[in-house]
Amino acid sequence: MSFLTGIFGDANKRYIDSLLPTVEKINSFEPEFQKIPDEGLKEKTVEFRGRLSDDDPSTGSGQETLDDILPEAFAAVREAAHRTLGQRHFDVQLVGGIVLHLGKIAEMRTGEGKTLVATLPLYLNSLFGKGAHLVTPNDYLSRVGAGWMGKIYHMLGVSVGVIAHDISGIYDPSYEDPHPHGDDRLNHFRPVSRREAYEADITYGTNNEFGFDYLRDNLEYEAGKLRQREHNFAIVDEVDSILIDEARTPLIISAPDEESADLYQVFSRLTPQLKEETDYNVDRKLKAVTITEAGIDKIEKLLGIANIYEERGMRFVRHLEQALRAQALFERDRDYVVKDGEVIIVDEFTGRLMPGRRWSEGLHQAIEAREGVKVQQESRTLATITFQNYFRMYKKLAGMTGTAQTSAEEFHKVYNLDVVTIPTHRPMVRKDLADFIFQTEAGKFKAVIREIKERHLKGQPVLVGTVSISKNERLSKMLEIEGVPHKMLNAKNHEDEALIIAQAGRKAAVTIATNMAGRGVDIILGGNPPDEKSAQDVRALGGLHVIATERHEARRIDNQLRGRAGRQGDAGSSQFFVSLEDDLMKVFGPDRVKRMMQSFGIPEDQPIEHKMVSRALESAQSKIEGFHFDARKHVLEYDDVLNKQRDAIYRMRKEVLFSKEAGELLRERIWGMIDEEARKIIEFHTSARSEGDWDPKEIFETFRAIADISEDAGKKITEIAGGSGGNEEKREALDEYVLSLLKSQYDAKEASLGSEGMRNVEKVVMLRAIDILWMDHLDQMEHLRDSVRLRAYGQRDPLVEYKNEGVRLFRELQGAIRSQIVGSIYKVGGTVRPAISEKIEERKPDAPSLGITQRDSGGVPAPTNAGKESSEPEVGRNDSCPCGSGKKYKKCHGK
Repeated sequence: MSFLTGIFGDANKRYIDSLLPTVEKINSFEPEFQKIPDEGLKEKTVEFRGRLSDDDPSTGSGQETLDDILPEAFAAVREAAHRTLGQRHFDVQLVGGIVLHLGKIAEMRTGEGKTLVATLPLYLNSLFGKGAHLVTPNDYLSRVGAGWMGKIYHMLGVSVGVIAHDISGIYDPSYEDPHPHGDDRLNHFRPVSRREAYEADITYGTNNEFGFDYLRDNLEYEAGKLRQREHNFAIVDEVDSILIDEARTPLIISAPDEESADLYQVFSRLTPQLKEETDYNVDRKLKAVTITEAGIDKIEKLLGIANIYEERGMRFVRHLEQALRAQALFERDRDYVVKDGEVIIVDEFTGRLMPGRRWSEGLHQAIEAREGVKVQQESRTLATITFQNYFRMYKKLAGMTGTAQTSAEEFHKVYNLDVVTIPTHRPMVRKDLADFIFQTEAGKFKAVIREIKERHLKGQPVLVGTVSISKNERLSKMLEIEGVPHKMLNAKNHEDEALIIAQAGRKAAVTIATNMAGRGVDIILGGNPPDEKSAQDVRALGGLHVIATERHEARRIDNQLRGRAGRQGDAGSSQFFVSLEDDLMKVFGPDRVKRMMQSFGIPEDQPIEHKMVSRALESAQSKIEGFHFDARKHVLEYDDVLNKQRDAIYRMRKEVLFSKEAGELLRERIWGMIDEEARKIIEFHTSARSEGDWDPKEIFETFRAIADISEDAGKKITEIAGGSGGNEEKREALDEYVLSLLKSQYDAKEASLGSEGMRNVEKVVMLRAIDILWMDHLDQMEHLRDSVRLRAYGQRDPLVEYKNEGVRLFRELQGAIRSQIVGSIYKVGGTVRPAISEKIEERKPDAPSLGITQRDSGGVPAPTNAGKESSEPEVGRNDSCPCGSGKKYKKCHGK
C-alpha cells in the first residue's frame, strides 16, 4: 500500500488540499464579521435564508445554494463561537466542517474539538428550514453538546432542541432549571413537547431516541401527534460506534403479550440441574447454546413427560432454550445489573445502563426468573427497524469519530459514506507502550495495582479502563485494600460522570472507568476548571497515563480509550495489560502461547512481551471484527427485504393519517378496496365454466356478512346468475348490482354519521387493519427467518428463499388488509378505538444473528392473536375469511 502511495501520492492529502481554497475564503471574511455587532449576526442568518433557493439546495434554481453561502456562514459561526465561548475554529476544524457538510465521515483524533466542528455544518444546513440533527451515543453527550454549543446558535438566531430519554427541551439562556445540575451546560433547557424539539432548527439527540421516535410516529392515529419531520441532514457523532458496533441490534417497539410467567420460573429452577458438556454445549464464539439428547432426556424426566416436543410443543422448548441462554451466556454486572427489583441491560459498547430496553423472545423474562425478580409479561413486536436502515433515510448523512479509517470499506458499501482523515492541529506526542501479557487474570490485576501505586506516588494522574462493571468493582476493592484513593465510574453511577471525569487529569488522581469513559469526554490536565500551573505540573510528570486492563473485541474501542491521553498535543502515555484468561484470548487465542508461558515457569504477575503473543492478540481482534462484519451484513441483507415492505406500509399509513386534508381521496381509496374485494368474491364463486356450478347463495351470504344486505338482494343475485346471456355478461351484471347495493349502504352510513364522522371511521378502520395485520406479518417474517435456515440443507439459498417467501407473505398481507377493511367498515359505529395498546415499550434485543441452536427445529409456530383488543369480535362462520381469499371463513380457514 505504501508502495502505491509513493507512486500515486496520498489521495486523502490531495482531497484535503482541494478544500484549502475554501478555508482561505472563510478566513478572508473574518475581518468583516469581527465588525458586525451581536444583533447583526442574527440579521445575517435572516439574510442567508433569504438568499437561498426555495427548491432543493443542490439545484439552486438560479439562486444561491448552501455551497455558495458556506464561506460566509462558517465565518459567522466562527465569530459567534469566539464571542460566546472564547473558542475560535482552527483551519483544520474548518476543513472538518466542510467535509461534514459534503456528506462524508471526518476522522478526527480525540481532543480535536469535534463538538465545535459540528456547529459549522449544522448551522449551514439548518438555514434551509428542514432541520439538522446531531446524533450522539448517549443522553449525556446530547444534553451537554446542545447546552454548550447552544450559546453559539442563540447568538446566530438559530433554535436548538434536545431529545433525551426523559426530557425534550429548547435551549433558552434565560431559563433556569428548577433542579439545577452541577454542570451549568445542562441547566438551560426549557421543557417542550418532542414535536417542538424536532421543529427546532437544530436538534441534538441519541440514536436510540431518534430511531424510537420514528417507530412511535408510525403507530400514531392522529397527524397532530407526530413528532418527527422529514429526515433532511444528520451528523452522527462517534459514527463507528453507532453505525457499526450497534448496527446488528434492531430497535423494537412492543406491547405486552398475554402469557403466564410460571413457565419461566419452572425452567429457571430446572436448568441449573443440567451440566455443561453433558447436557448442553456452549459455543462462545457464536454465543450459542446447543441442547444435547441427554439434556432433553433429563428435562423430560424432571417434567414427567415422555416427549417435550410432542406433548408440550414449541412453547416449552422455547422456554427451555431461553432459560439455558440466560444461565450460560449472560452474566450479572457484565451484561445486566439488578437494580430496584428490575433487570436492566448494560450496553456492551458504552457500559451504560439502558432502562426501559428489554431483550426479546423471552430472554429478558428468563433472566428475571433466574435473578428472582418479578417476571414481566412477554412482549409482541409492533414496529422494528435497524440503525442501518433508519440512517439511510436521511437525504444527507455525515459522521465524525476518531477511528473510522479501518472501517472505510463498510461505511462506503452500506451507507455510501467516504472517510476523510483530518490533520491534527498540533502533533501528537503520546507514548503508546508495548502490551504486557500475563499468564493469569489474578496476576494481571496484581501488576495493574502495582503500576497504579507507583504512578500515583509520583503524582501522575492515571485512568484505568475495564470492560465490565464487575471487573471495575473488583479493581476498586483491591485499590481500597492498598489504600489508594480513587474515583470509580461505571454504568451504576453515570449521573456523576461529568464531575468525576472532569477531575481525572488532576495531579495524583486515580480514576477507574468502564469503556463509557472512552467516548466523548474531555479530560483536562490539571483538573477542571483549567489551571495552567497545575497543567504544567502534570505535563512534567508525563501527563495522563491510561491503563487498559483488557483488549476489547474491536480495535476501535481500544484506540478510543488510548485517545483519552495526549489530547491536543499534550503529554501522555498508554499501556494494555492482557492475560491469557481474558475473554478474547480464551475464545480466539492459540493454546501454544499458554503452554509456552507455563513451560518457562513465569510467575503469574510477571509480564512478558513477545511478538507471537502480540500477533495472536491482533489476529484475535481481526477474527472477531470479521465475524461481526459478517453478522452486520447478514442482518442488513435480511432487513432490506423487510425494509421495502415497511416503507410501503408506513407510506400507506402516512397517506391515511394526512387524509383529513383530502377526505374525498380517502373515500375513493376505501371504495376502490370495496370494488376490488367485491369483484374478487364474485369471480371466485362464478369461476366454473358451467353456470350450474355457480354458487349465488354463497355470494349472497358473503355480502350479507359484509354489509347486511336484504333477503330480496339474495333473490336478485340468484336471478341474475341464472338468467340469459354469456358468463362474462352475467358476471358484469352481478358486479354492477352488488356494487350498487354496497354503495347505497355506504351512503346511508355516511348520512347517519356525517361526512366528518365517516372520514374519521374510515381513517381509524384503515389504521387498525394495517397495524393489527402488520403486527402479525412481523411475527410471520421473524418465524420465516428462523425457518429458512433449514432450507440450506436442501441446497437452497436461505436469503433467496426468505426474499421469495417474504414477497408472497407481503402480497397476502395486502389482500388481508383489504379484506379486513371491507369486512369492518360497514359494521363499526361512530367511535373506533386504536388497535395499539398504550402500554408499549422499547427494546434492543441481543443480536438476532447469534442465537441458540436446537436439536429439532420442528414446525414454525403460527402467529398468535395476542395484542389485539379483547373487544374485537371473533370471525363468524359466514364472514369473509381474514386471509383475503374471498371465501367464507367456514369454507377456508374455519374448516
